[in-house]
Amino acid sequence: MNHIQGLSRDQILLFPEAIEDYVTDENPTRFLEAFVERLNLIEFGFKSAMVQSTGRPPYHPADLLKLYLYGYLYKVRSSRKLEREAQRNLELMWLIKKLTPDYKTIANFRKDNREALVLVCRQFTMICKELNLYGSELVAIDGSKFRAVNSGDRNFTVRVLQRKIQELDSRIEKYFKDMDEQDQQDSVVCSTFRYGGTKDLTAEDLKKMIEILNTRKAFFEQTKAEMEDKGQMQRSLTDPDSRSMVFGKGCEVGYNVQTVVDSKHHLIVDHEVTNDVTDQQQLSTMAIRAKETLGVEKLNVVADMGYYDGAQVKECENENILVYTAKPNTSANRKLGLFPKDAFSYDKNKDSYTCPAGQTLTYSFTTNEAGRLTRYYTKAGCGKCPLKSKCTRGDQRRITRWIHEDGLDRMRERVRKWPNIMKLRREIVEHPYGTMKRWWDQGYFLMRGLPNVRGEMSLTVFSYNLKRAIKILGVPRLVAAVS
Repeated sequence: MNHIQGLSRDQILLFPEAIEDYVTDENPTRFLEAFVERLNLIEFGFKSAMVQSTGRPPYHPADLLKLYLYGYLYKVRSSRKLEREAQRNLELMWLIKKLTPDYKTIANFRKDNREALVLVCRQFTMICKELNLYGSELVAIDGSKFRAVNSGDRNFTVRVLQRKIQELDSRIEKYFKDMDEQDQQDSVVCSTFRYGGTKDLTAEDLKKMIEILNTRKAFFEQTKAEMEDKGQMQRSLTDPDSRSMVFGKGCEVGYNVQTVVDSKHHLIVDHEVTNDVTDQQQLSTMAIRAKETLGVEKLNVVADMGYYDGAQVKECENENILVYTAKPNTSANRKLGLFPKDAFSYDKNKDSYTCPAGQTLTYSFTTNEAGRLTRYYTKAGCGKCPLKSKCTRGDQRRITRWIHEDGLDRMRERVRKWPNIMKLRREIVEHPYGTMKRWWDQGYFLMRGLPNVRGEMSLTVFSYNLKRAIKILGVPRLVAAVS
């Protein structure tokens, strides 16, 4: 028995006469063609959509847009790789009619049309809405960190800069000491610190190194002064908009990508790219945007405890959005072995708290804490309570309550009545991130600057939603929907 054999390279083959024959009706390329041809590229603001009367004719933005949509759909994002694919990929030859733009033209298109790419992604979202692919009842919000084009060595905080300045001072001082020793010994050899190799440094080498270190120190001091004047917490040199964030168990420089995912088919309703290092202030913005996109009067939103914030929950309630978020365990008293606030039950009718010992804490006064009106509840005679050692280390226990905490109480009650909601959250919202970052290897950006990475992320979101829609409806039905 022989192995399976291929055809001889000298054999004459009869390929189909038209490229059209290579693209089946089920090929996603068919939808990209129909979808882009439907778009009003002038209205979306694509550059070169209107041809000038003079100068060299440009590529039509529709062709370059098709090239990028195809590339992201098949995990090809680099402009150089897209240039190569356009020259050898039969599907791309069919899609862009055998055009072969160079990589610079391809790269400039993505950079020059970043706002328009966001609108293209949103347009496909509205098509999915018209096809009833969104349940529009329950959505999940989550954030994930995507790496930026900026190494950790080129990201600074004021504290890091101060430490680097001190280190440079120590090294400069050491070089001066070495020079003094050489002068005393009348020697040309320095046997102490060796910088950048094993070669011994002469007095002239030391002077050059001191000059280099002084230049670097001046740069750090200037950067530190500018950050303090502007009140900046961080500064990145390669990509100024990126920030150092927690990535798993470590820190890297990147962006915080927010997504709102519908529970029906796990399609993304809306997304945003921010450089906020936490998710805490993103809840209301993303929830309200999702509600407007879906066009519903009421919406249920679930998010993890990283989004727990009273003001954000209140803002959502004002917009008829019901939030489900677990409260994080951040009680300092619990860590000290004392009763946390959760151990005290609140009576809304009496406006009072009952402690674990059965005593009543009544309203005492209201104060403004960090812009939040906070009410204090106390009880006299705590010193005689047998549970005092488990309750407080002061003379009496005080309980604080935000004036709008009723909304948080209602949210905690909703979560209690729907115990599986947090597990359901993971199943809904973590699926897209797993696909993008693990399966597609798109957990990092290729471009720099917040406006650019927003356009880049829109291409990834479009590709994800399209693949989901194709799996649900198939290419022919999608093509019919935009034809």
